[in-house]
Amino acid sequence: MKFFNFLKDLKRKDHKPGYSGLDIIKYIGPGLLVTVGFIDPGNWASNLAAGSSYGYVLLWMVTLSTIMLIVLQHNIAHLGIATGLCLSEAATIYLPKWISKGVLSTAMVASVSTSMAEILGGGIALNMLLGIPIKIAAAMVTIVVGFLLFFNTYQRLEKWIIGFVSIIGLSFIYELTLVHIDWGAAAEGWVTPSIPEGSILVIMSVLGAVVMPHNIFLHSEIIQSRQWNLEDDAIISRQLKFEFTDTLLSMVIGWAINSAMILLAATAFFSQHVQVGELQQAQNLLKPLLGNYASVIFALSLLFAGIASTVTSGMAGGSIFSGMFNEPYDIKDSHSKLGVGISLFGALFVIFFVGNPFLGLVYSQMILSIQLPFTILSQIYLTSSKKVMGKYVNKKRTTALILVIAAIVAYLNIRLFLSFLN
Repeated sequence: MKFFNFLKDLKRKDHKPGYSGLDIIKYIGPGLLVTVGFIDPGNWASNLAAGSSYGYVLLWMVTLSTIMLIVLQHNIAHLGIATGLCLSEAATIYLPKWISKGVLSTAMVASVSTSMAEILGGGIALNMLLGIPIKIAAAMVTIVVGFLLFFNTYQRLEKWIIGFVSIIGLSFIYELTLVHIDWGAAAEGWVTPSIPEGSILVIMSVLGAVVMPHNIFLHSEIIQSRQWNLEDDAIISRQLKFEFTDTLLSMVIGWAINSAMILLAATAFFSQHVQVGELQQAQNLLKPLLGNYASVIFALSLLFAGIASTVTSGMAGGSIFSGMFNEPYDIKDSHSKLGVGISLFGALFVIFFVGNPFLGLVYSQMILSIQLPFTILSQIYLTSSKKVMGKYVNKKRTTALILVIAAIVAYLNIRLFLSFLN
């Protein structure tokens, strides 16, 4: 079975995409699901720490991380378009069995780890809003996400995610209207690299947590929801252009939301000489500074971010697991269902044994740090292989660029991991 039966259309010679502006707009969607992982609760914590501790100075991190993410996600989306396979399927087919099993097994662990962080973020938001104990709130978030994944089609999920991202974006626009921003300083911060004394840990946490293993697997799968006839080179070429538009627009939206978090923290907290270390602390501090409405909207947008990012991490888990059996993601298929269940309920199981939610977030990021290099190296090998990609294989300069980015991201994640140990 193919991804929500979309790929059945690949055998239809008469099924071709339109090329109007409206068709491009209709294509937008897969990239936004990836963007959700870019604005998850972990990013919230890092961005708030950056803004409250260093003001506008570290905005350049958001710009650099977004550029790196565009390159990597654009490249892995090419794999899905050119081959009709997601990263998990391609690894199963083209990598030696012992390597593919190792990479995909650890990727499943990373998916569970990611879901744990996302569910915890949603649980913290419910705790802020209603005072519900975090573990009970986490169970509620898991049930809601499970319902969304098991009882909705991809088209509906995509609309839900677009709605969640819109709410998060509008929430921060409202928050920013309540503070006075020095746009000149912000503009300088976006494009001027600067490493203030003592800021390296914050820099590593923001840059190193942007590229996540589950997003790489997810993008190569969901991009196929826009597939057409793979036998027509002209259609594939146009698909690749459409995909870049989707990825670029979606990552820019992620850049704007992450920037808004730093701007809010810089203006509301840094100017008051207050450093923020936890999400609950940020909400409590917003009340006297910006009023009750601002703190409630902050918590609501965090809740939507937690739910939306858990949906995508669950989908990634289903894609990774089904790919081990050389099958595409299809929530009606048993392997996809099992993968989603492992990701969500495995994460919830771990949460119930984690005494400190903050440490839970820390440990989840450590696991991602360890696994990420294996996912990126698999991506580079597959997209650089003519056997896999055919005429759409990476150009040498593309491979070189991705290798440099991969090395930077892996280094930052390893440094982040080592900093936790120390």
